[in-house]
Amino acid sequence: MHFIVLGAGAIGCYVGGRLAAHGQSVCLVGRPHALAPLQAHGLRVSDLDGFDRQVPAAALARVHTLADASPGADSVILLCVKSGATASAARELAVACAPGTPVLSLQNGVDNVASIAALAPCLTVLAGMVPYNVVLRGAHVHRATAGPMQWQRDAITERIAPVFNAAGLATVLPPDICAVQWGKLLLNLNNPVNALSDLPLREELLDRHCRRVLAALQNEALHVMAQAGIAPAQLTAVSPTLLPHVLRLPNWLFTRVARRMLQIDATARSSMWDDLEAGRVTEIDALCGAVVHLAAQQGMAAPLSVRMCALLSGPRLRLSGAEMRMMLGV
Repeated sequence: MHFIVLGAGAIGCYVGGRLAAHGQSVCLVGRPHALAPLQAHGLRVSDLDGFDRQVPAAALARVHTLADASPGADSVILLCVKSGATASAARELAVACAPGTPVLSLQNGVDNVASIAALAPCLTVLAGMVPYNVVLRGAHVHRATAGPMQWQRDAITERIAPVFNAAGLATVLPPDICAVQWGKLLLNLNNPVNALSDLPLREELLDRHCRRVLAALQNEALHVMAQAGIAPAQLTAVSPTLLPHVLRLPNWLFTRVARRMLQIDATARSSMWDDLEAGRVTEIDALCGAVVHLAAQQGMAAPLSVRMCALLSGPRLRLSGAEMRMMLGV
């Protein structure tokens, strides 16, 4: 089995690095600036549980296009590009891959698989969910939070999952991947809050104003999902419907009730913060934008999500939690 990681960013390098450290054949496809740090010393892969391994450069093939990776009959594509790049990646997949090639989307958002299937209908496209935050700094990638990956159940994923589990990439196959994706989207609504706050994740979650903004966004999304008949999966120790209430608790109680939620490396930040700092387009349309789109389908409004999309689509803002609350009116 040969794994081709299309999108060698934080998630792609962590997953590819863990597989390579376990002896699997891995090729990273990414931009020259992303792959250049790996040339001299390879990739250091670590996590908050104590795993720390240096993967030699020779153990990771590195190319700049999918065509250069030469996908073959034994290839599995792990799609790790940002949601905004899904369409261009799908067109690349359609040209470079033989019919039936398995493509596993390890992306944020709920619409990527449908987008890929529409542009590359001959491929076997499957949904996946990565629960954790990963920090990439040069040639060092570090998993900063915990949780198992969850994938759409299929004969292909049933064959691949044991390989990932053996490599230390905990993976499960839930009965309803759509519910899992919407459950993850609820949690990912913190990404824009974190990006605007300009704080590390743990510090931001200890700011009750920031948590109240997140709670309001989640309440709005839950209301829209309920109208659409979507029951998001529970991905934390707290059920999705109770999570906004927990987020609003005063700090002295929140730190006790949500202890597991705060088990984050002190330096970890959201990928959306990274994108803003680098001047890249964010995934706000795949997160808050997905809530707005679902609301429109139900004949509803989602004003908080609309406002968040606007805040993340203009000039770079750095707002305190109190300022965010004021701007959203929550």
